[in-house]
Amino acid sequence: MAFSGALTLTDLNDFITPSQACIKPVTQTAIQLDRSGAYYEVTQDGKDVAPAPASMKKLEQAQINLNDCLACSGCITSAESVLITLQSHTEVLTFLESNKKILDASSAISSSEVYKIPIISISPQTLASFAAATAASASTLSSPQHPTPRQILRRIRRFCIESLGFSLVFDTTFARHLALQEHVAEFTERLDREKLERDVTNDSVDESRRGLPMLASACPGWICYAEKAHSEMLPLISRTKSPQQVMGTLIKNWMGARWGKGPSEIYHVTVMPCYDKKLEASRKDFHNDMYSTRDVDCVITTGELERLMKENSWDITQPVPGELDNDLPTTSFGAFDPFYNAPYSANHASMVDIPAIHFPELLTHPGSSSGSYLHAIIAHLQATSDVPLTLNVEAVRGTDYEEYILTKNTGEPGNGKVVVFKGAKCYGFRNLQNVVRRVGRERERRYDYVEVMACPGGCVNGGGQLKPVINAPSLPTTDSEGYKRNWEESGVAVAPIVKSFASIDVAQDARWVREETRRRFFRTEYRAVESEVAGLAVVW
Repeated sequence: MAFSGALTLTDLNDFITPSQACIKPVTQTAIQLDRSGAYYEVTQDGKDVAPAPASMKKLEQAQINLNDCLACSGCITSAESVLITLQSHTEVLTFLESNKKILDASSAISSSEVYKIPIISISPQTLASFAAATAASASTLSSPQHPTPRQILRRIRRFCIESLGFSLVFDTTFARHLALQEHVAEFTERLDREKLERDVTNDSVDESRRGLPMLASACPGWICYAEKAHSEMLPLISRTKSPQQVMGTLIKNWMGARWGKGPSEIYHVTVMPCYDKKLEASRKDFHNDMYSTRDVDCVITTGELERLMKENSWDITQPVPGELDNDLPTTSFGAFDPFYNAPYSANHASMVDIPAIHFPELLTHPGSSSGSYLHAIIAHLQATSDVPLTLNVEAVRGTDYEEYILTKNTGEPGNGKVVVFKGAKCYGFRNLQNVVRRVGRERERRYDYVEVMACPGGCVNGGGQLKPVINAPSLPTTDSEGYKRNWEESGVAVAPIVKSFASIDVAQDARWVREETRRRFFRTEYRAVESEVAGLAVVW
């Protein structure tokens, strides 16, 4: 293969520093193994004559955990599985077995080990993946029955409680609802702050203090990449927690307080479409040092949940009793699930003396497959505008890179429309890099908001999802999180994000409504990760 002249010239470097060509090290080391199998490093001065007595240092066993992740492009682009031992389905099984022994043991009261309430939260993308896979299998078998996401949730709930031993099973759409509310509030704060600064400084804003465009923060792959490769983007990234971490906050703090339990007395598992969510749960920002616990103790993927089902001989395609019932009244948030009341869920909860708590479930948020962050902001601007706004969508590069522009009519001749908002949906690492290069360099009106996700196709296409059925027949028209008709047939009402912070215990809790408390629980921080590679240590 012939290389270009530019490539050959720029890559050549024959400069060798003395530190890399050292022929006489200061010390000489060797490794010794004692009778117990422990390894020791033996060090002595590197002298030719009469070396000094050797010193021995016991070597610790090398360990690799999630904090050592380099966020390389392989994980960011495809979210492929890596060697993760601290967050896996086997870890969940190990905990559930040991936790059950504590509950069953007669001496558990006097033991130092404390029983933890096991709770699992399911992402809507996981439900969509199971619904699509089950529908494809049903179509292959010439069956007209396509399960709804609600049916899938109830089948998973019964499996997790009866077969695995979880106390409660939730979906994360209510946590996503709260995250969207906080996201919209943060965008409004940034927008108002920038308008104020422009008024004070005569339409000029210091680049270092810019808060716009605000970039989505729900994708951990994008966050890792920004922290380690583009620290200049960090001030623009939203501080709002992802739905996974909001759910962890609700369960470990709000729900635990209602039960009189500390965060360390609850074991919280989430099922996510992405392997990078394991990295997010392992961040130090989401670790409670006082109770030595995390908001989310373990994250498994959709594929790992399917593996648990296969290992327990559970068939997700088979209906469960009562999955079509919808006896409880609905609210503006959606329908409560009757399985909370009978019979096994309530009995299991009473074993550990905790009251059942209802969360609204399967809340639908029209928009993208990755949380509808951009659409929530657009809906807020349309709902709060004094004049009607027109939305135009322009494809920049397929469906993974689209621009959303809100305009209003001024009524003035020659200047009939004025852009009031310009946002973008950017999925995939290649598009992500283009946005990073473009932010701050726009010749025309810059973006106000960008929904950034590392996976092509968004979260619903995460690397942890179920593999598509080969040669599956075409399925009915669907939305981003499942079958559109299936979401609507259950009577789920869509409430505007800007108006629906009510009619649920969390919203009515005065302690959680206060702004400073809300910020503390629903927002986080990001920081640049400095490279530890020294220039003199680079081997050319």
